[in-house]
Amino acid sequence: MDELWNRWEKQAEAALAAKASGKMVALYKVAGQRLVIGIIDAESHDELDQIFMAGLPIAHNLEWEEILPVREYENFASDVKRRWKPEE
Repeated sequence: MDELWNRWEKQAEAALAAKASGKMVALYKVAGQRLVIGIIDAESHDELDQIFMAGLPIAHNLEWEEILPVREYENFASDVKRRWKPEE
């Protein structure tokens, strides 16, 4: 049982370090479930994969439910105002 607690502790330390670095923008634990929701600022899909596969101590024990790319709403609103035409 101590091994499991040690793994969780290492995972928590890694997640908090990522949040402190600014790479993890937000991090939430769903109450009553083994589910964590994180918002990550990754430069590319490659960086996102590296974060998940190499940066998380218990990555091989995790199952990703859903990964959604998101963008700032202000940028979306700007695209709508320009009717999706390139910026000049």
